[in-house]
Parts: sequence; C-alpha cells; structure tokens
Amino acid sequence: MIKIGNKEIPSNIIMAPMSGCTDLAFRTTVRKYGVSVCFFEMVDATSLIMKSAKTFQMLKTNSKDRPIAAQLIGNGPAQMLDAAHILLDTVPDIMFLDINSACPVKKILKKKSGAYLMKSPDILLKIAGTLSNKLKLPVTVKIRTGYAQSDLFFLTDLVKRLEDAGLSAIFIHGRTCKQMYSGEIDYTSIRTVKNAVSIPVFGSGNIFSCELAKKMFDETGCDGITVARGALGTPWIFKDIEKYLKTGKSTKPKNNTDKKRIALKEHIRYVKKFRERSCEGNVGFMKKIAMWYTKGFPDARSIRNKICKIKNYGELSDFIEKL
Repeated sequence: MIKIGNKEIPSNIIMAPMSGCTDLAFRTTVRKYGVSVCFFEMVDATSLIMKSAKTFQMLKTNSKDRPIAAQLIGNGPAQMLDAAHILLDTVPDIMFLDINSACPVKKILKKKSGAYLMKSPDILLKIAGTLSNKLKLPVTVKIRTGYAQSDLFFLTDLVKRLEDAGLSAIFIHGRTCKQMYSGEIDYTSIRTVKNAVSIPVFGSGNIFSCELAKKMFDETGCDGITVARGALGTPWIFKDIEKYLKTGKSTKPKNNTDKKRIALKEHIRYVKKFRERSCEGNVGFMKKIAMWYTKGFPDARSIRNKICKIKNYGELSDFIEKL
C-alpha cells in the first residue's frame, strides 16, 4: 500500500504505460497474474482534443480493469488541461494522471513533447502547476535523469520545483533522453531525486527480473517501481517480484507449455475479445504478442521468423499449439 496524493494505491509495483502494448487485453492478462495497478497506453493530448477514434479506442476499459491510471503527453498547459478534462469525462474514475516528460521517441520530440520537456523545464512546471491546481485528482510526472546528459544539480532543482507545483509523485526512468532504452541505469540520479523530495518516487528501467527489481529498491531507496518491457511475455513478473521482495525466494520459472497456454488461450484470446477489428485484422498485433512469449524457447529466433510469415489467426493458433 502506498499513498499518491489523497489516493491509496494497493501496491507500489505498477504496470507502466507502453504505446502499442498495454491495451485492455494486456492489462486483463497481467491483472490475472497479480498486478494491482495498471496504466492505459500513453495518450496524446492533441489526439484527444481532435477526437481521434484510435485514441478513444485506447481508453477502452471495463469494471474489472481497476485501479487504473492515465498518462498524457503534450507541450502546453492549456492543451494538456483541455485534454485532461476530455480524458476524465471518458474515464472519470482514474486513480491519478501522469504527465509524460520521458518519452524519447523522435516523432514525440519533434512535437516538443515527452522528454523534450526535460530541456524546457519552465513549460513542464507550468503544465504541472496548471493540472495540479485545476484537477481534483492527484497529478504525477514521469521524467528521465536528463536530456543529453545527467545533471544532479539540475535534477534536484527540477524535482523540488515540481513538488512545489503541487505534484503528488515522481516516476523516473534511470537514463537520459539521448540514451533512450540502452546503457546502464543511473541509480545515483534516482536516489538523488528520492532524497530531494517528500512525495513518493518510483524508479524504472531494466526491471527484467526479481533481482533487478530489488536492486532498484536497494540502490535508490525509491518508494515504488514501474515495470514495462519486463512484463512483455512474462505477465506473472509482478507477482514474482512481490514474493521475492517479501521472502527472498524466487518463483519457479514458467515452462514452455505454460507460456503457450497463457499466450494463446489467454492473452491472444483477450485481443480477439476486446479489440474492435476482426481477428484477421488484428493478426499482426497477435503475432507481436506471440513473439513476446517465445523467450526461452529453443531456437527462438527461428520460431519468430516463422511467426512473421503467418497470414491469419488460424495459422497462428495452430503454430503455437504445435510448438
């Protein structure tokens, strides 16, 4: 249990937002295997304001998909506030709203959004202050250790000002924007942020195992963690981490038969159930999911190459059954 603003969050191990991944099918799967708190996929403020059908499809949910948080990406306070109101009209019971100041993807940076805000801190602070003052739910922020390079003095000043602006928690990925998702995790910067503020700090980056989750806590003193790519094809990682942190004991790894069952009978079945396109229209997305679960299979590269050539849902289902 951890408190973010006036909301009690049932776990300090949270499923992070991932574009093109963390849809309702993904969230339903990871919730079945022990995660308590999930994010929607990152939502673009402009797309919300423009009433993009694809964006509203990303907000598809149901009563079992709770508790849930949302993350907005944009480049101005008025724009972000307008988008936040639309989002809350669509999903009024989200736990908290996160400002994305961490996405390093080029098309996002070109819009002066995401991690671009790390080099435009005044704009980020205006967004933070506006949303915190105008919205009734807790507002948080996702940042990186820096834009081109880590700077502990800059980072300390920034997070203190973000706390003063009214934010209720900070999520920090332990790399710079320039590093994207490669290179070592900068635990020192995360620890510096934790020591600089009194609001909860969540660490992220490279949490691919129970041991790495524990390392994040041990090295940084953070209050919680978010797991992103570490959950692709391993939806049970959240429960495994919780058990490991409590007992120091590792859970027996899933065998390939279990992985096949979870991939086909559960995750891909949820895609079939929840996504509005037909099975055949979703086959590309389903193939991507199937590839996630091939980690640990003998000759996994060959398996993925064969999955790439599959043309329809029936072929995919048969192929997974025969693995």
